[in-house]
Amino acid sequence: MERLLEKITSLTNIEEITELISQFLKKPVVIEDEQFSLLAYSSFYIDQFDEANKQTIFTKRWTIPILEKFMDEGIVDRLKTLPEPFRVEKIEDIGLNQRVVVSAKYKSRVFGFIWVQETDRTLTEDELSFLLDVSFHVGKLLYQNKQLKLKKDEQKNEFFKKILEDTFQTEAQIKWEAANVNIPIPDSFISIVFTVGPSSEESFGELLEKIGLFANTLKMPSHVFINQLMAVVLIGSSLSSPTDLKIHANTLVTSVLGQFNEEKVYTGISNQYTSVIHMRKSYLEAIEVIKTAKFIGIKELSSFEYKKLGLFRYLETILQQQKKMGDQNEDLLKLKQKDEESQTNLLQTLEIYLEESCRLKQAAEKLFIHTNTLKYRLNQINQLTEIDFDDFNQNCQLYIDLKIMKASLHEG
Repeated sequence: MERLLEKITSLTNIEEITELISQFLKKPVVIEDEQFSLLAYSSFYIDQFDEANKQTIFTKRWTIPILEKFMDEGIVDRLKTLPEPFRVEKIEDIGLNQRVVVSAKYKSRVFGFIWVQETDRTLTEDELSFLLDVSFHVGKLLYQNKQLKLKKDEQKNEFFKKILEDTFQTEAQIKWEAANVNIPIPDSFISIVFTVGPSSEESFGELLEKIGLFANTLKMPSHVFINQLMAVVLIGSSLSSPTDLKIHANTLVTSVLGQFNEEKVYTGISNQYTSVIHMRKSYLEAIEVIKTAKFIGIKELSSFEYKKLGLFRYLETILQQQKKMGDQNEDLLKLKQKDEESQTNLLQTLEIYLEESCRLKQAAEKLFIHTNTLKYRLNQINQLTEIDFDDFNQNCQLYIDLKIMKASLHEG
């Protein structure tokens, strides 16, 4: 075993190291980087790989169901904290057989993972000790590879930041700069921006880590970088494999937000563009969604896409104009007072009724009340106010004023 360990520590090729580990343990072995991208797998025992391994080999990375399951089970946290090899029990719903995993560390930081599928028998204590010894050498090699990648990513970051800061005047200038630093420009792209509020170094760091992991599961090129306390994700596709990027953008957003229960994570998705000159515009669109969510409250948004913001994007501007003119909707103030005094729900009833285009049945269903109850509430509204539901313009103004009133309460 010592002679084998000496031979492994003399190697710099991850694939050769993987094969030697596999031959010694007589088991399937996979080595991944810290974002769970496949680096190498043993070909000798490939017929013994389980379904989870096969998916990883096919996609070159973990799929979203595997990543979400490992996060829910606490396996990802254990990978980053436990210093020694540990077992992951069989998980049938993702096609995972029992395996042993050890983190590949260098200078107390995790740079990858070595997975050994335990077919036929479990590993002995000596074999686990061998695996731990190997992990330190693998960690050092992955650290060196990471340093090279960081230099390339730094170039990418600076390039994209220049675009966002409006440094370039034409598309030709952008493409020229991209060619100089060897950065491929996607034929179609979309921007997704994330931030945390209130922001802290710890919470933003956790957000950035989750974004990186889930962005890595996407089946298309993506790049993550930081700009002004915002985590920016650029995803793109080529003409040879066109795709609706909004589907993947929404998948990424849903997956990331699903990892945060207490933190307020704000996010926005831009429109899809085909010209790189619009990259700054796409970034600003995503930022606009975040600004709107902070103003009206995240729960008020039906979508994180800029295209679906509708009138919400104008509410803050309208509020400033109302303050300037000293405007107040007296009808809404009367309903608000009635709700506070009598514990009624007239404002909510009005909001839902307007959202459902004044259709009784649909509004009643959304409010979980009988249509007769809704009629009774509408009659109360008519008695207290001068609202005329047959006036389209007034209905529009009412709805805007309602949303601004809710936003003002949210800010307060």
